[in-house]
Amino acid sequence: MKRFPIQKRTLAILVVLLPLLALFVYVALRSGPLAPVPVTVARVENRSIAPALFGIGTVEARFTYKIGPTFAGRIERLEVQVGDLVKAGQILGAMDPVDVDQRIRAQDAALKRAEAQLSEARARQTYAQTQARRYKELLSARATSEEILAGKNNDLQIAEASLSAAQQEALRISAERAALIAQHHNLSLIAPVDSLVALRNADPGTTLVAGQAVVELIDPQSLWINVRFDQIHARGLSANLAAQIVLRSQAKAVQGQILRVETMADAVTEEMLAKVVFDQLPEPLPAIGELAEVTVALPALAAAPVIPNAAIQRNAGQLGVWQVIDGDLQFTAVTLGDADLEGQVQVREGLEVGDQVVVYSAKALTSRSRIDLVDQVHEVPR
Repeated sequence: MKRFPIQKRTLAILVVLLPLLALFVYVALRSGPLAPVPVTVARVENRSIAPALFGIGTVEARFTYKIGPTFAGRIERLEVQVGDLVKAGQILGAMDPVDVDQRIRAQDAALKRAEAQLSEARARQTYAQTQARRYKELLSARATSEEILAGKNNDLQIAEASLSAAQQEALRISAERAALIAQHHNLSLIAPVDSLVALRNADPGTTLVAGQAVVELIDPQSLWINVRFDQIHARGLSANLAAQIVLRSQAKAVQGQILRVETMADAVTEEMLAKVVFDQLPEPLPAIGELAEVTVALPALAAAPVIPNAAIQRNAGQLGVWQVIDGDLQFTAVTLGDADLEGQVQVREGLEVGDQVVVYSAKALTSRSRIDLVDQVHEVPR
């Protein structure tokens, strides 16, 4: 008589617990740690890709002119500011002449004196030459002696030597005067070509040494970009390839091309260097040193098996993909080829066209992971 209440109680407990246990198992298998991992998949396609290179560079000027004095001195005036456009031959400023004008006047006076001495030497040489000729004729007529003729010839030689010395002195003074005039001409800071003032390194009153730049000019038509590309992906980089340039100060891309690829690479950063020129200079002109992003399109490759780059994983030190075979996962090692900037990469070995590979997964996969194919993997909250 007492068994029935106990059996009823047990039965009631089982009726409550069994659905709870079934619900727990269902939840554990569908959304708990035993639940299948949501993944997105893609099939290996046989198609051509157009690889591209991406690099970072800086805007530079191909031609830079540093204008400064050829000797130590002080700046007297400077008539240009940074950003001014100047013409070839335009005077940018001038150095203080100090005593150059006085030295030129002193050389003028010395040159006049040398010319007077030269005229006197010529007159003496002419007179000595006449006397030597006259006494030679008198000796022929037996009207003088050989000793007197020898004395006249000696006077002629002395006069010719004096004339030569006077000529050399006049040449020396003329050369020194020409040097001073050239030095005076160099006091003016003159633009050699049509250019843009990029830097102004000193102000009037500043004392400079020879060769120190007062202003720096650039040719705005010679702007180019010094770009660095990763050596690993630089195969096929050559001159005349089209390039797309995005300046940091301008969101709009402009067109350009590779002017040349430098023969010297950077061994430290393992990068190739190239010069990229604009097809048409942007307006306004970019600042020297501004960063730019450069994308270079390389020639299209022949058709080959292609997968998304996101499918590439590293497992146990091997590079490969998680391949879906009859609903199960298998890690397949692959050998990769070239890639494009759209995230597609060629597979040289390991996969065939039509194979199915995992692109994204909600968490790390193993060969024992259960998977659920979805269109999009949502971020899993941590």
